[in-house]
Amino acid sequence: MTRIGLGYDVHRLVPGRKLVLGGETIPFEKGLLGHSDADVLVHAACDALLGAAGMGDIGEHFPDTDPAYRDKYSIDLLSEVYRRIQSRGLALVNMDATIFAEAPKLFAFKTKMAVRMAGSMAVDHQRINIKATTTEGLGAIGRGAGIAAMCVVLLKSTAPTAGE
Repeated sequence: MTRIGLGYDVHRLVPGRKLVLGGETIPFEKGLLGHSDADVLVHAACDALLGAAGMGDIGEHFPDTDPAYRDKYSIDLLSEVYRRIQSRGLALVNMDATIFAEAPKLFAFKTKMAVRMAGSMAVDHQRINIKATTTEGLGAIGRGAGIAAMCVVLLKSTAPTAGE
C-alpha cells in the first residue's frame, strides 16, 4: 500500500526573528512570525506526512495554543511526526517540496535543509528534494511580506502484503 499527502504553510516575515527553513538558520534581516520557529518548510512536510497517514494535521498534534510549543524548533516536531508515522507501519518513499520566497536566495541551502530534515527522520537525504522559487513579484510573497512552502510525500506500508 502507498499513500500520498500534501502539505502547505505560509508565515509572515518580520524583523527581530531568526529565519529557519528546513531546520537551517538562514542569514537574513527578517524571520518568520509564528508560535514555534515558524519553519514553513518543516510545517508543510509535517502536514504532508500526517495527511498521507490519515492522521490529521500539525495543528491537531501540536496546537499553537499549547505553551509547550512556544518557540519550538520545528525539526523536533518533524522527528516526532515521523515516529508517529512509523508506529502506524508507514515509511517515507520520497518527499518533494517547494519554498516560495522573493528573498533570500536559497539555492546554497537546499542540500543542507534536505540533510537536516532527513536526519531528523533517520532516512537517506536523497529521498528529499527541495526546490525554491519566487512569485515574480506577485502577491504578498512577491512583495517580500512572507514565505510559503508546499510539500508532497509518498509513504509506503512497511507491513508485508499477502504473497511476500
